[in-house]
Amino acid sequence: MSDAYIALADGRVLEARCRAPGTTRGELVFTTAYTGYEESLTDPSYEEQILTFSYPLIGNYGVRADRFESSRIHPRAAVAREFTEEMATWFESEGVPAIDHIETRDLVTSIREDGAMKCGIAAGEDVTPEDAKAELDQCKEMSDHTEIGQQVTTPEPTVHRGGGEADVALIDCGAKGSIIDSLTERGADVHVLSCQTTADEIRELDPDVLFISNGPGDPANFQNAQSLVEAFAGEIPIAGICLGQQIVARAFGGDTEKMAFGHRGVNQPVRDLETDQVVMTTQNHGYTVSDPGDLAVTQRNVNDDTAEGLADDERGIITRQYHPEANPGPHDSLGFFDDVLSMVDTQSAVTAD
Repeated sequence: MSDAYIALADGRVLEARCRAPGTTRGELVFTTAYTGYEESLTDPSYEEQILTFSYPLIGNYGVRADRFESSRIHPRAAVAREFTEEMATWFESEGVPAIDHIETRDLVTSIREDGAMKCGIAAGEDVTPEDAKAELDQCKEMSDHTEIGQQVTTPEPTVHRGGGEADVALIDCGAKGSIIDSLTERGADVHVLSCQTTADEIRELDPDVLFISNGPGDPANFQNAQSLVEAFAGEIPIAGICLGQQIVARAFGGDTEKMAFGHRGVNQPVRDLETDQVVMTTQNHGYTVSDPGDLAVTQRNVNDDTAEGLADDERGIITRQYHPEANPGPHDSLGFFDDVLSMVDTQSAVTAD
């Protein structure tokens, strides 16, 4: 007798095994990564989603907190062909439902063909298919999660010291810890600020760079972060990663759109339009820049031609749709952070002149 069910928006209800009990709902997505499961599960960009792992065995090298990208698991539930006992214990300790012994190849194929879909999960003793269906009925579209930024942003400003060579105001829309590490390792002091921070608060800080982080959901719902980009455009250098790129594009008159099933994995090829070099990247996003506005597209995805990099040299703007800093890798594009901080030197030279 099954002790877990997942109800899909296409009408199917699938049986599974409960690894951590609970009932929940969210947008069903998948990742093709076969390492980095701790980093994926603690990535705030998965807020309000159900994460399916396409790789069949998850947990085969344990669970270590020093690999986490944030302080908690962010997907509302997790699905795999098989989770190890250590993974099951971790899920249960965090109160996050988890199910396995399910045909994940079929789930991934469904998502690729029909797109990311709403689903409901019920796992534990005495659950029924109707419990999963009831969760599905309450599931919202990702664009309807208008307050999702407040769910993942820092409650209070924090400072991470890296040597004082530059002050970076990181607008936390769901920032991964590895972004902070990549900046502090290069000598920058990183001021992590709420996505609801005001322009006056940033002016009081007087940073050298405004950096818009990654995060979950629809970029159209991060209007305050967009207004900050508009306020400081041309005044100080601005950078963005993932959701940050989308927000920056919208601030410069561009637009974004929801993708069918997004990019989630560690093997997305990206081509630089100037050098014609292709690098492999880690990605996790369900929206993309459909119109760059006043910005130039500098990099594109080899598979579907979506915008992967934007820039405006005169106004000091540089963004990436992927994660140059991603752990456990690849790290082909870590030079992005050097490029970001080099804008500080360029801006200082212009100011001195």
